Amino acid sequence: MGFVPFAPERAPIDRAALTAALEQANLPSLVAVLYQLTGDRRWLADPYRPTRSRGMEDNDPGGFPPEVRAEIRAAAADAVCAWADGAPVAVPSPTGEGLAEIMSLAVGEAVPLEYAEMTAEDMGFAPVEVRRAPPGALRAIVIGAGVSGMLAAIRLAEAGIEHVVLEKNADVGGTWLENAYPGAGVDTPSHLYSYSFAPRDWTTHFGKRDEVWEYLRAVADRHDLRERIRFGTEVVAASWADGRWTVRTAAGEELTADVVITATGQLNRPKIPPIPGLDRFRGPLFHTAEWPADLDLTGKRVVVIGTGASAMQVVPAVAGQVAHLTVFQRSPQWIAPNEVYFSPVAEGARYLIEHVPYYRLWYRTRLAWNTNDRVHPGLQKDPAWEHPDRSVNALNDGYRRVFTRYLEAELAGRPDLVAKALPDYPPFGKRMLLDNGWFAALRRENVTLLTEAVTEVTGTGVRGADGAEVEADVVVLATGFHTHRVLWPIEVRGRSGRRIDEVWGPEDAHAHLGITVPDFPNLFLTCGPGTVLGHGGSYITIAECQVRYIVDLLVAMAERGIGTVEVRPEVEADYVRRHDEAHEAMIWTHPGMRNWYRNAAGRVVSALPWRIVDYWRMTREPDLREYRTDGAGYRAEPAFQSAQLSSQSP
Repeated sequence: MGFVPFAPERAPIDRAALTAALEQANLPSLVAVLYQLTGDRRWLADPYRPTRSRGMEDNDPGGFPPEVRAEIRAAAADAVCAWADGAPVAVPSPTGEGLAEIMSLAVGEAVPLEYAEMTAEDMGFAPVEVRRAPPGALRAIVIGAGVSGMLAAIRLAEAGIEHVVLEKNADVGGTWLENAYPGAGVDTPSHLYSYSFAPRDWTTHFGKRDEVWEYLRAVADRHDLRERIRFGTEVVAASWADGRWTVRTAAGEELTADVVITATGQLNRPKIPPIPGLDRFRGPLFHTAEWPADLDLTGKRVVVIGTGASAMQVVPAVAGQVAHLTVFQRSPQWIAPNEVYFSPVAEGARYLIEHVPYYRLWYRTRLAWNTNDRVHPGLQKDPAWEHPDRSVNALNDGYRRVFTRYLEAELAGRPDLVAKALPDYPPFGKRMLLDNGWFAALRRENVTLLTEAVTEVTGTGVRGADGAEVEADVVVLATGFHTHRVLWPIEVRGRSGRRIDEVWGPEDAHAHLGITVPDFPNLFLTCGPGTVLGHGGSYITIAECQVRYIVDLLVAMAERGIGTVEVRPEVEADYVRRHDEAHEAMIWTHPGMRNWYRNAAGRVVSALPWRIVDYWRMTREPDLREYRTDGAGYRAEPAFQSAQLSSQSP
């Protein structure tokens, strides 16, 4: 299958409805559309060049004076109606310098040419060859049906590679199925937390859990994924022998395949801290990922242990219904303001996204520019910086001033809360969080923030380091996940028979590109070590990079009659060295805080050190010279052989 360029579907336009909707337009996105439709270069110059803004607002005026806004809207109405009546698009598929020029217009600042190729592909303007493997050449097992597993199944089907997906839950969605706690949602703009090929008419700027899960279910339906997913099938082991993988399930079944792709994520195994007395508490006590569906907190005394991303969503969501809420904070978090976190996408804006050609693409591209790599320079340690205790460079110090002013304004009149909530480490040193009502919740009379450690859970409450017990009816553990124990608790054995956790150690996972590991042929990881985004952007972008790399490699294997590929140890070692060296120069190895990106020894295991554009380029095309390869042998036996395990241990 060849490249099919993006071509908006023409449909009749109601000019009155369009004119009304344009009043809620993101004008920088609209100017880019206007240029594409007309090809008139005057739209690329002043006074039609917007000033830079965050780019999330529906009616972003772009810094234009009122008369220029009116001119842009009127010209856009004419151009869109002409297009709907059959007028050709003047610049249908911009790439290279031309695209970089339009991007610079849309985002209000100069965009380096290096971003043009990645953006052209994301927007559907650049050729992307879809190659198909010879029929029956390879068979794959995908473990997990969350964001990455669904994507893998979609791309494998497009490539004609036979596969099955094994999912422990009863439906797709992974973390979005499992995490149904109050307030759960994305901290990435909705239009970015979407597959590039599967847009949605999002109702909110930051999708809440139910809408995100519904989106993933709809994608599964559209691509008939459930036909290839075995639900309620938990994988407990996978081993390589005789040129194939044998995967064992919790039910005692064995399945064989040439390839295993893991899509188990890093935020799917709740981490329960070793607090004495957890089993003594007489009321409900649970991790946020295991929130009871029928729990009613009305009038209850609730203790939340932890102040990370999950706690920050739970606390504002329940503070208004509980009798009292006590939060135990190990360390404060940096929090960025966000005016549209709870705002619905305006009806006019949704109309434009649905009916105006290229508008959704430019709206998404602006979001990507403002939330992806722009912050990356602010995370690099400046050896000459005079204040390494509070920030890592001048730009990072600027972020600190902005976030501090916001915190002090939100907690004005409460110096006690300012002292507790203001971090003393550089901003972005932990996962950056968005204010979703957190500061407002802390100010409530029925909310208490404690900064002492939890020492014990009793039958009736939680005891802090000062010895006092906080009485509780419900205890919530917002204590994160086993992010460093990649693939755990699945027992994965490679060519040598060694388990992968023996190769890595208990919390020191590593992989070439975060995808492939020596001694484990034909095993490919998604959301592997060192690929979580710490500097912004959407993980779905990273997942698309990884799955494209994996599937392209599988097609190359099939085309060349290669049975196995195993990354060369020296290739992986070189990548890991560069990964670690990059992190040594970045904020997440700063000694002033702990974070879940790095392990107890100080090595950053989880976060990606590269810019997104760098990783996109690294995974753009697999290089078979980086792999040891063995010849293939086409097999005639039935696909996905299955047999009950004997009573003997493997």
